[in-house]
Amino acid sequence: MSGRDELRSDGRGGELRSDGRGGERSRGPGRARGETRGTASGDRPEFAGDTERDARPPRLAVALSLGAATLATLAAVLAAPIGGAVVGLSVAGYGVGLVLGSSRLLSWGAGAGVVGVAVAVGSGGGAEPLLIAAVALAVGWDVADHGLSVGRHVGREGRTRRNVAVHAGSAVLVGTLSAVVVYGTYVAAAGGQPVAALALLLFGAVVLASAFR
Repeated sequence: MSGRDELRSDGRGGELRSDGRGGERSRGPGRARGETRGTASGDRPEFAGDTERDARPPRLAVALSLGAATLATLAAVLAAPIGGAVVGLSVAGYGVGLVLGSSRLLSWGAGAGVVGVAVAVGSGGGAEPLLIAAVALAVGWDVADHGLSVGRHVGREGRTRRNVAVHAGSAVLVGTLSAVVVYGTYVAAAGGQPVAALALLLFGAVVLASAFR
């Protein structure tokens, strides 16, 4: 050993070797301060601040979906109270589906809304409020389903506000254009016959569902 080299303990089970020039070199089992600790399999380092991602849908998606379902209920109630009451089940379906992260419950809520619109049409409800109800119902379901997807892939706390807002705006635009086409066809061909109106509104619901998917 050189006369300039000295050994002394570093206090952590290792050794510090002096090189005689004012510097030190560390060896042994000690670990430098601030060094991260790897996992057992050698993957990414572990940090004390790591937390599990919140996979719930974004708050904006929840608010827009429930707001659209509420609008659909109000419009259907104006057209026919009985049908509007059935459409109101969509609010519960969307809300529970969003809380539980279940696409199936969202579909059940949308299905209840479609049944309610059909009941309202059969009760002689006006086409205009029912078309508004149909569009709002479809937009609410589409935004809720998109919110579940965003929550699973990005998380609630991710930067998703713009994404959700753009998607909702696109859904409203497509729904409005589809409703205009359906209403124009209704005015031109229905002739005030309830059966024809029912057929056209149901056809419009299929068009809306196809456009959003």
